[in-house]
Amino acid sequence: MIARDALAQLPVRTALPALREALDGAGTAVLCAPPGTGKTTLVPLELAGLTGAGPRRRVLVAEPRRIAARAAARRMAWLLGGKTGEQVGFTVRGERRAGPRTAVEVVTTGVLLQRLQRDPELAGVDVVVLDECHERHLDADTCAAFLLDVRETLRPELRLVAASATTDAQGWARLLGGSDGAAQVVEAAGVSHPVDVVWAPPERPVRPAHGLRVDPALLTHVAGVVRRALRERSGDVLCFLPGVGEIGRVAGELAGVDAEVLQVHGRAPAEVQDAVLAGGDGVRRVVLATSVAESSLTVPGVRVVVDSGLARVPRMDHARGLSALTTVRASRAAARQRAGRAGREAPGVVYRCWAEGEDARLPAFPEPEIKVADLTAFALQTACWGDPSASGLALLDPPPAGALAAAREVLTAIGAVDGDGRATPRGARMARMGVHPRLARALLDGAAEVGVKRAAEVVALLSEEPPRAYGDDLAAAWRTARRGGDGYAARWRQEARRLASVGAEPGVARGSGGSAGTGGSAESGAAVGARASAGADAGANAGANAGASDDVVAGLVAALAFPERVARARGVGGYLMASGTGAELAGAGPGAGARAGDGSRLRDAGWLAVAVADRPVASVSARVRLAAVIDEETARAAARALYSSGEEVGWSDGEVVARTVTRLGAIELSSRPLGAPDPELLRDAVVSGLRQEGLGLLRWSPAAQALRQRMAFLHREVGAPWPDVSDAALLERAWDWLGIELGRARRRADLERIDAGQALNRLLPWATGDAARFDALAPERVEVPSGSRIRVDYGGEQPVLAVKLQELFGWHESPRVADGRVPVLVHLLSPAGRPAAVTADLASFWRDGYRAVRAELRGRYPKHPWPEDPTTAEPTRHTSARLKRG
Repeated sequence: MIARDALAQLPVRTALPALREALDGAGTAVLCAPPGTGKTTLVPLELAGLTGAGPRRRVLVAEPRRIAARAAARRMAWLLGGKTGEQVGFTVRGERRAGPRTAVEVVTTGVLLQRLQRDPELAGVDVVVLDECHERHLDADTCAAFLLDVRETLRPELRLVAASATTDAQGWARLLGGSDGAAQVVEAAGVSHPVDVVWAPPERPVRPAHGLRVDPALLTHVAGVVRRALRERSGDVLCFLPGVGEIGRVAGELAGVDAEVLQVHGRAPAEVQDAVLAGGDGVRRVVLATSVAESSLTVPGVRVVVDSGLARVPRMDHARGLSALTTVRASRAAARQRAGRAGREAPGVVYRCWAEGEDARLPAFPEPEIKVADLTAFALQTACWGDPSASGLALLDPPPAGALAAAREVLTAIGAVDGDGRATPRGARMARMGVHPRLARALLDGAAEVGVKRAAEVVALLSEEPPRAYGDDLAAAWRTARRGGDGYAARWRQEARRLASVGAEPGVARGSGGSAGTGGSAESGAAVGARASAGADAGANAGANAGASDDVVAGLVAALAFPERVARARGVGGYLMASGTGAELAGAGPGAGARAGDGSRLRDAGWLAVAVADRPVASVSARVRLAAVIDEETARAAARALYSSGEEVGWSDGEVVARTVTRLGAIELSSRPLGAPDPELLRDAVVSGLRQEGLGLLRWSPAAQALRQRMAFLHREVGAPWPDVSDAALLERAWDWLGIELGRARRRADLERIDAGQALNRLLPWATGDAARFDALAPERVEVPSGSRIRVDYGGEQPVLAVKLQELFGWHESPRVADGRVPVLVHLLSPAGRPAAVTADLASFWRDGYRAVRAELRGRYPKHPWPEDPTTAEPTRHTSARLKRG
């Protein structure tokens, strides 16, 4: 029986006429409805005609998370008085409850992407609702782009709704409207239950979150705020934390509270999630949750929300080739969503664990994943869609060019796309597997070597990182999962079965797939890895190595997934990955003490296949969190595309080193001296050394330095044809002025013997004849009235002539250089050579400044002339007596 009373109470009902009108007209709409209004439950039922209003249609609802998809389906089924799988069903990865009578099906955005790739027309579907589009998940943005493409080219009658509580409504309206103008924005009034805001910042400053690290002091504070909320307010408490680890720590600190403490996150068993969403039985509850509880879910009984203000999002470190989750400040939109959970059923309160003054500095919306995440899976999806560059897709934000190019490089290396970026048959198959393309490659190629069942089990481990308690050894974690009875092990078994099924499709022969013994093995991985690059179609060889040990199989599969992360040991606990990034086992850094990595069998391994790594705070190296022991042969086989051998001539430790080197990416496998290197490579190596160590290696005499300063002056004041002689310019043109000397240099001592001044002369514009005017334009010395030739200093912003004052008697004007363009700054010195005055206008000094200098110095230097009129006096560099003697 339909729960009509419950349906009638949902506020979104008032917006339904406008929504139907928009869909019947343009076919697209943006629905903005606050939490608790029924946009996720009532709207799909109404659009499907299941409540008695309107024609029957088939509706797909896309949710960003599995927990939300299951919960929405159950709620809608309850409202209709039925069970999931009947009129309302759901499909998430590894689980489907839907049948021929299903009119509303709730799916994750990942499942929707798979369906669009298999059937772009979405045959039989009349309406698609993209729920919680404000979260800007990459899959959701991709789904929207594909659906708009379908409407444009195949099915203009397909209706599309973008729904959210807090979103950039106008941006989505423009996107959905396309060339016809903006789609209609339909707004629904929110639930009237007020939510009070209590600002509860920590009393003392806490360290900002970085990577996966959250200051324990903040978590202790959050636990304290939960205790405070239990004392001050009634009702259940929903506390938002960034991840599973933080949930566990806060749960430990809440031991002894007079309430049931529950944990909700994406990894929690379905029965635990269902229990939380079903409501309590009279016992007060504290629900610790990640952002999965932000939207599309109503947790019954919640009247209080405690918000840590943190979220965990994917980030791609392109410089190190590492993709990982990182902790960030939650956006203001997310904070509003979280607060709304407290007002779904009655008035509530939100305790925010940050200062009110910080709130305005938070980002307005979450940063779109397309801007910051690994785009490899996205690039494969667009390639399979027929638009490798994504230039023809309607996206709110275009993919960054650099990230997309890096993704294409990965896809090319694993054979998923061809040279033009088009999906290969192998790539199309990878896209249907529902895992990252790297893992799809590992499943395909690994199945051909070790059997599909064992390859699928390892890939399942890599698709969802095992709990920390499983350790950092991938093979050991595999054995733990096989015998484990926890929630992770159950999910792992389910995913392994699914992957084994898709991996056993035609093209991958089945191996025996039997589980090997749990002990280690001295067996080399060479035989296992030798044919890994041959692809999944090596049917004749499939399963031939199914009897290999767990360690060999785990290492091979991990290396196939992440070939650039195969790593060779360099010191205790330290490794160099083929990508060039350094890596350390947990606890291996300086002063780390005895931590997780110390007891691991990885510590003594010569080679590793690194499956999971992140970058700790202030560290230049990655930290290994999950890896498998391999040997060099397996590394070479899995990362064959990174193998290279050739001549290398370079500068090292002050001399040219010429070798024949074999490498696996950045890892040097072997080298031997090169007897007769190419002379041009030798010269390039010397130039490289000069660039590394700087021009100071050359012999710079005072004359050479003065010459460089004069040339720099003319380049600055006159320009062409006078050359730039800055460090950067001289290093760039090293061959033009040092070519002869560089050709003979082989080590630092050779460079130190080069006369830089003699070499610099080659840069003067001899070809144009202007070099002949060099001394006239920037004279090294200037003859003054006394007959002395005084050196001009060109080292500053303006040329300087430092000369004794008496030597300039009779000079009416300051000297000028560069064809009279630049006046020389005259430093007038006392008879003892100390500065007395500075002027660029000598006539003005004689007229206005000389009298004061004369009054100050003539008593100190009575033996030198101090005439009243210096412009008519005889210049001299001697004393008055000497001047009289002639």
